[in-house]
Parts: sequence; C-alpha cells; structure tokens
Amino acid sequence: MRQTWARMGVGTGMALLLCTPIANAQDAASAATRGKNAELAARLPQDGAQSWHNATRGKLAEIPGGLIRAADGRIVWDLRPYAFLNQETAPDTVNPSLWRQARLNTIHGLFELVPGHVWQLRGYDLSVMTIIRGKTGWIVIDPLLSEETAAAAWRLFTDTVEKKDAKRPIRAVLFTHSHSDHFGGVGGIVTAEQVAREKIRIIAPHGFSDEATSENVLAGTAMSRRASYMFGSIIPPGPQGLVDTGLGPGLSAGTIGYMEPTETVAQEGGTLSVDGIEIDFMDAGGTEAPSEFIFHVPEFRLLHTADVFFHSMHNLLTLRGAQVRDGLAWAKIADAALQRWGDKTDIVAASHQWPTWGSTEARRFLTNQRILYRFVHDRTLFLANSGATLHELADQTSEAPVQRHDFSTRDYYGTVNHNMKATYQRYFGWWDGNPANFNPLPPEQSAAKYVALAGGAEKMLAAGNAAMAKGEYRWAAEMLNKLVFAQPDNGPARAALASAYDQLGYQAESGAWRNYYLAAAATLRGSTIERQVSSGRSSSFVRAIPTSVYFDALATRFEAEKGAAINGTFQFVLPDSKETVAVVVADGTEFPRYGVTDPAATATIMVNRATLDDVMLGQAQFPALMQSGAIRIDGDRAAFLSWFALHPPADARFNVVVP
Repeated sequence: MRQTWARMGVGTGMALLLCTPIANAQDAASAATRGKNAELAARLPQDGAQSWHNATRGKLAEIPGGLIRAADGRIVWDLRPYAFLNQETAPDTVNPSLWRQARLNTIHGLFELVPGHVWQLRGYDLSVMTIIRGKTGWIVIDPLLSEETAAAAWRLFTDTVEKKDAKRPIRAVLFTHSHSDHFGGVGGIVTAEQVAREKIRIIAPHGFSDEATSENVLAGTAMSRRASYMFGSIIPPGPQGLVDTGLGPGLSAGTIGYMEPTETVAQEGGTLSVDGIEIDFMDAGGTEAPSEFIFHVPEFRLLHTADVFFHSMHNLLTLRGAQVRDGLAWAKIADAALQRWGDKTDIVAASHQWPTWGSTEARRFLTNQRILYRFVHDRTLFLANSGATLHELADQTSEAPVQRHDFSTRDYYGTVNHNMKATYQRYFGWWDGNPANFNPLPPEQSAAKYVALAGGAEKMLAAGNAAMAKGEYRWAAEMLNKLVFAQPDNGPARAALASAYDQLGYQAESGAWRNYYLAAAATLRGSTIERQVSSGRSSSFVRAIPTSVYFDALATRFEAEKGAAINGTFQFVLPDSKETVAVVVADGTEFPRYGVTDPAATATIMVNRATLDDVMLGQAQFPALMQSGAIRIDGDRAAFLSWFALHPPADARFNVVVP
C-alpha cells in the first residue's frame, strides 16, 4: 500500500530515468543522410560570429568542467562528456544546424550583462539564473531546477562578484513561471527560515502555486516516461547519441524543491519596486506555461522574456505531453512586448540560452518571434480551411520564411512541423475528419493484419530494407514499426527499425526529435539498464501539493473494471491540516468531495496530512502506520482495505516503441 501512494504519479514531474543501453553498434550516417545534412548546411542563415560573441560576452568565471556534485558525491551535472562538441565541423551523424546550437548551449559560466548590475549563470542546468543588484541586496530570477546546481552556481557568483565587492543579502527571488526548472533550485540559495526571518520577497505570476504544484501530477508517470526519450536521458552523449535538447545539454539530477510565493503579480501586470529597482511586468500566461510573466527593467533597458522567447522555436505541444498551447497568444505577447518596450530595450535576456544585445537587434528578435508564431498559426488554419488534415499540413510547409534568415527562430526545440499539428489539434482535436481514422484497430491488431497483407514478415522486412536503401526512412519506419508491433521478438525487424530511426535522428534539426529517434533505436537494439538519476521532489515540494490533487491523482489509479461492484464512501479526515475528503466510489469511478463530511460513510480514515507526505516521500509505509495507530480506520475496515488495494502503483517503465 505504501507504493500505491508513493508511486501513483504524484511528484514524478520531470524526474527522468537513465537507461544505459547494452553495447550495440549504431549505424553510420548513410549517403542519403549525409546529402540531406549537407544540403541544409549550404542554406543555413549567416550571422558571422555574432551568436558566439553574444554567448561569450561578459564572461567572468566558470565551474571547471561544468561538474557539480551533491553532498553525497553523486554527480548531478557534468559537461565533461560533451567535450566532443569542441570540434567546429559537425560529424555526419549530427544535423549541422543542431551541432551549431549544441556548441553554443555548452558555453557555461558566470556572465556580466550590465556591468556592476546584471549577471547570468548559464550552462549549469537546463535553465539560466539571472541576478540583478538591488539597492541593498540581490534579486534572483529563476534559480534553476535543482538545489545542488543552484547552490553551486550561486557560489560561483558570490565567490566572483562579492569577492570584489561587499557581501549582500538576497532581497527577492522571482519565479517567472510554473515549470520546475525555473523554481526547483530555490532551496539551494535561500532557506524557508531565511525567507521568513529576513522578509525575502518571493514574487511569482498569478496562479503560480496551483500550477506549479499540480504540474504533471495527474499525468506525471506517462509524461516522465516520454520525457526520458525527449530529453535523451536513455542515450549517452556523443556524436551518435545525445548532443543537445535544443535548450541545453539536459536536465540536472538533483533535488527539486519549492517555496510558496510571498506575493503574486496580477493578470493585468504592472510595476513593482523590488529592492529599489522598478520592474514592469506583463502577463504571459497561456503561452509557454499557464502561469507566467515577462518583465522589463527600465533602469538597465533590460527585457527578460522568461521561457517565452529565446534562440529557438518553442513547443506548442511538447513531445513529453502537455495541454496544447496557444500560438496566436504567443505571437500577440511578442507584439505587445515590442510595442511597449521595443524602443526602451538594449538587452533581451531569457531563462534559457544567451542574451541579445543592441536596440535594433532586440526589436528584430521580438519581431521575428512574432512572425514565427503567427506564421505557424495562420498557415495551419489556411491549410486546414482548404481541406488539409493533421497529417498533411506539415508536409505542405517545409519551414517558415523567417527561419531562412534568423537562427533564433529555427527548429531546435519545437518545430514548425509538430507545432502546426498542435495548432490543428487545438482547433479541431485529434481526429482528421476521415471516418476510417475515427475508430481504427489497436496498433497490435492492425500490425498483424498488415504483415499478413504484405505476404509475411520476410517480405515486409525486405520492403522496409528496400525503402531504407532508397533513403525513404519515414516510410521504412512506418512499415517496420508495423512488423515490430506484430512480432516484437523479431530481431531483424527490430534492428532494421532501429537503423531507420538512426538516420531520422541524424537528420533532425530539433534536439528533441533527435533524442526521441535515437532513444527509440537504443530501446529496440536490446536490453537497457534503467536507474533513477534524480533524487526527485524534495519534502518542500511534496508538502506544497494541495490535498485535492493527491486524491484526484489517487482516483486515476483506480482499477475500474475490478472495482465496478464497489459502492460506498470513504471519509478521510486530516486533523493537522483541518481538511476532510469524502471519496465517493460507484460504478468504477472515484469522486473526491473536498471539505465534505459524510456521517454515513462506509469507513472513516483518520490520517494526518504530514503522514501522507511521509508516505509519498517513501519515508513511511501504510501497513506499519496502520499497525502503529498513525492511521486509524473506523467503520468497515475490510471494505476500505479491499477498495484501497485496487490502486496499483504507477510504473514509468512501460513500453513506448514496442508493444
């Protein structure tokens, strides 16, 4: 029972699994792949050395090797395996545009943006920490994903900047949005006790607390599994493996914490004085995150675009899974920022990657971001309203015109291809309108029939290999995937499909696409050893999750078929948090009623919220707690135990690329 609560999906978030593939040779880049990558290299934009200048400008210091360890010696961040990126020319197995982006993303250190006033710590997590000197102390923006990386980055800052100046306290921390890679490391720079004692301001956008603590909880297990492919955590770094995510090398493997904001910025935005620095906020919720802001600092002519605008196209629908984002709103935020601050900005910084300097360059950057997202939105609807479907419209648009002359709009993370599909889904849903696709057979049943139609496995394998010989890797993957789903133990079929995925990965400009293809290939090639590399959510994060979310998540773990005959109400009473939840069970469903007490409940369960937190953190077990009296059950104990047993633990090791 402990596992039911501890693994039902709560708190999985972005914790990733690292799978070490058994050694199996990958394919070299084919002639078709080499030709495609060479063709792209010949038509890429030209910006001279400007991006390199911007990415290295103002560098003051660095952490040697980009190596960061936890207190127990465990490595939580390490850039040494990315030394292969030191060579300028892309190998045949990497898209040349992605190679360029990866090299820029591995530039790490402490950088000064505005002399004596604004700094960034880049390359020590997927995200970037920005620091502003206030009148009496420091203002910190987005303290990374992990407490360990945040602490190491903060040490680099204080050892470098405060060593030349006076030591100053942290006066405020800004969380730009509700994704954990922008707040999870806060415990590495301040403690909750410091915040209370020193009255440190924790400023976040409206709606932050609910979104931050609920993000990924209900669907966290599936998101985490898909994220392990998207972020490449199941393939090793190298020219034939993980090169970059598009945003940076990857996610740190430390402790993810949480602190409740002391104040939030309203939806209408507005100006706050933070330690004597005027900061003008604009709401950007509904773009990259449900709760988000961007802001402008007039004194330094600095625009901070959070996670909304940086040197890549973002995802309107991330490959790990999420709700579809609004590309039209994204374009309008870019235009609003351009109109409000375009002529008042000399630096555009973000919480990923490097800044853009110069007033003309800043306006061009925002203009092109506006054009990019507006193009994807309008082009999708133009084609959809002309009859193109979800699976057709992306192939009718190779790239946005703005991508031909601006690297910051290219498909390093999100892509025009899958963002157009996301836009279609936002307006029309998952179905393309063709009744043949409304209720198709499940993949395994369909696959077996396709193999039979092809004349058997040998003929289908031969057809797949023939397609690969022609460089038709998408078609080969489609055929061979059918064969693998029909015969998952067919070694030659798995090997052939892995080869097709290799070439598709080598050709991909998006780091996320490359990682997904190559992770799939690694899975197909044989056994993988999976181990948890993140220490996961800290107690501060788990204790911040609303009780309502706990019980909504528990309901998603209920085995409806086995529990269809169970009818009753299980009343939970949490004395320490003064909460009650009546879980109504009927016809294979659970409906938690918050703040309700049912005097006729089948059973009443008395348990402190703190005890549930301990169970979630793996620090206590349900049977022992019941035996000790920490959990008390009144009423029909047998009915409760029978019902609760029908909540199997979530397992993030389920298959993705095989049945």
